[in-house]
Amino acid sequence: MMQAAYKVLNSVFGYDQFRPPQDQVIETLLQGDDAFVLMPTGGGKSLCYQIPALVRDGVGIVISPLIALMQDQVDALTQAGVRAACMNSAMGNEHNYQVEQQALRGELDIIYIAPERLALQRCLDWLLQCRLSLFAIDEAHCVSQWGHDFRSDYLQLSVLQQVFPHVPRIALTATADNKTREEIMARLGLEQARVFVSGFDRPNIQYRITLKDNPKKQLLKFLQTEHQSHAGVVYCLSRKKVEATAQWLSEQGIHALPYHAGLDKSVRQCNQERFLREEGIVMVATIAFGMGIDKPDVRFVAHLDLPKSIEAYYQETGRAGRDGEPSTAWMAYGLEDVIKLKQMMAGSEANEQFKRIEQQKLNGMLGLAELTSCRRQTLIGYFGDTLAEPCGNCDNCLTPVQTWDGTDAARKALSCVYRTDQRFGVVHLINVLRGKITDKITQLNHHQVSTFGIGQDLSDGQWRSVFRQLVARGYLNVNFDYGQLLLSETSRALLRGEESLMLRVDTMQTKSSKGGSKKSKSVDIKEEDIDLWEALRACRKQLATEQGIPPFMIFHDATLKDMLDNKPDSLQAFGNISGVGKKKLEQYGQAFLDVLSGDKVI
Repeated sequence: MMQAAYKVLNSVFGYDQFRPPQDQVIETLLQGDDAFVLMPTGGGKSLCYQIPALVRDGVGIVISPLIALMQDQVDALTQAGVRAACMNSAMGNEHNYQVEQQALRGELDIIYIAPERLALQRCLDWLLQCRLSLFAIDEAHCVSQWGHDFRSDYLQLSVLQQVFPHVPRIALTATADNKTREEIMARLGLEQARVFVSGFDRPNIQYRITLKDNPKKQLLKFLQTEHQSHAGVVYCLSRKKVEATAQWLSEQGIHALPYHAGLDKSVRQCNQERFLREEGIVMVATIAFGMGIDKPDVRFVAHLDLPKSIEAYYQETGRAGRDGEPSTAWMAYGLEDVIKLKQMMAGSEANEQFKRIEQQKLNGMLGLAELTSCRRQTLIGYFGDTLAEPCGNCDNCLTPVQTWDGTDAARKALSCVYRTDQRFGVVHLINVLRGKITDKITQLNHHQVSTFGIGQDLSDGQWRSVFRQLVARGYLNVNFDYGQLLLSETSRALLRGEESLMLRVDTMQTKSSKGGSKKSKSVDIKEEDIDLWEALRACRKQLATEQGIPPFMIFHDATLKDMLDNKPDSLQAFGNISGVGKKKLEQYGQAFLDVLSGDKVI
């Protein structure tokens, strides 16, 4: 059956080889066994279930939480010649009925459905009448209550094991630590499934984290100097900040759109479609945006606020560079992010165990942000992967972080917290340390405490750095109601002189990636080929516009680059280009050959 799988890979999707462990996953499903797949974004998870669904008899059912994107997924498969459809509450009863009938007649290869449909007995009765090739549970981390995208609908998916015990199942996700993996497999009844964990390293992504110092201007500089006219995503914590940032970027000449759950559904859908179909759109969004977005040429993901966990950070940054080309994960954060997130977590209605785990995950994210060594080694190490040598493609590798002996400053800061009765936030504490006479200090007689004026050797910014790092390392806790700083048990040893503390030297400049410029391109194109490259892109854009689909559904940039490098002069030669399957060869081959030969000017 693997011979059939290779034939489908080539004739339908236009590729000659699988990426490990795709072939092993596919062979497992073809044998009728279950699989659990943990593979990074852009690693090729979809082929792991699409190809077995095409090779095995029957229709493959893909459970996905992404109702807004189902039609795009179907369109992409249809472009490759796959008989695909989707069913969800947004499609209408008549449409869903027609899909059911097509499936019963054996006229479909793959159907995408939302998880809540499986709670309907009518849906189960219909599936029992169908010949099923497999069940694929996409975004499987949604079943985990400890995960970052929990969906209660996913808890119902254990019904698949009970009702369809002989239909192979595959669960797929890009982010899950060991605890989350165990929970996913237990909740879905996949304890006996073969587990495939692909490497987590995304070497084409450059990770950079900087401190907030007028973050909007920092973001603008990053976009203008490195990613002018590139597609990207900017994540913000609040809806209000999303709208304000999108508007401000638009005023600065950046083609930016907002996206959050509070916007009207039609506005969200329109903005999402523009992001997918147009080039150079910057989407400013909350975490409501991104899961399932298959746009391959997202050149950057920026965070204007600290994510809640390393899982969330990894998944969100992983939306950049799905095509394997150089991309950037840039983030600006500050002490206020830490305090805000800790307050939000403490104020939630979750039980204490859940809050405790969320705090641990936030502390892990803080540790990554404050790191002085290779970020990539720590990032992938969190998921149990290893990197033998520093990556050479993160800010700490490119510009090694300087450290200083902050023991004395830390003791002064902790003492000031104690002398002011652990009742105040950072601004007031810094004013006391630097000996500033304010109305508040005079009113509270804090100009008479022993720590008043003992920190005049450091600036306000340097003291903020000290306090931020003390919170990040657990020497100080945050009062979640008002943001006051409190001493932790850990601070005792430092105050008693029993340990020392090295702190990082904060620098505010944004480190530019190698070769970043206003005219930087998504892929490396020779100067003499730029005109032809743009002509190929224009041809792709015209074909996509005529059909109302995103340009990448015609061909990815990597396929255009292969055309440019090999310059095929016949349909047979064009069929050997990576990413050109049988249907796309028939549908688009001549149009691109005309551009390559100069017979067609776009």
